[in-house]
Amino acid sequence: MKIEFELNGQKVSVDVEPTMRLLDVLREHFGLIGVKEGCGEGECGSCTVLLDGKAVPSCLVPVGMVMGRRVMTIEGYRKTKKFKVLLDAFAEAGAVQCGFCTPGIIMAVESLLSENPHPTDEEIRRGLSGNLCRCTGYNMIVNAVKLAAQKGAGLW
Repeated sequence: MKIEFELNGQKVSVDVEPTMRLLDVLREHFGLIGVKEGCGEGECGSCTVLLDGKAVPSCLVPVGMVMGRRVMTIEGYRKTKKFKVLLDAFAEAGAVQCGFCTPGIIMAVESLLSENPHPTDEEIRRGLSGNLCRCTGYNMIVNAVKLAAQKGAGLW
């Protein structure tokens, strides 16, 4: 089946089974490897993308569900001013180590800050639930999100 959607700001189409996971289509058909498989069950967040601006685990989304919708991966998001603010804040706060989870966390943070540009610590933790980090610990990530919200005032 031909599936048409917007991917990172570009109209695309792919001829695949509509039940194929969005995660696999992004990696195998479009070469977007920033989207990673961790658990395959929607619990770790390493495959997080934005679907119409909302963070979703792409391992749980059948590609047929994205017909006519907007999908943003870390590869598309990194071209934005907001990404630069997040990147700098994560570096300054020491919130990145191995980097496996980072793309998914960045996408979750974008979704969070778009809805709430000045979240509390509790709101940040809730917004990041479903994103697992084994290296850094969440305090530095929470600090990075607060720093990004402060430095990026007006962007979200």
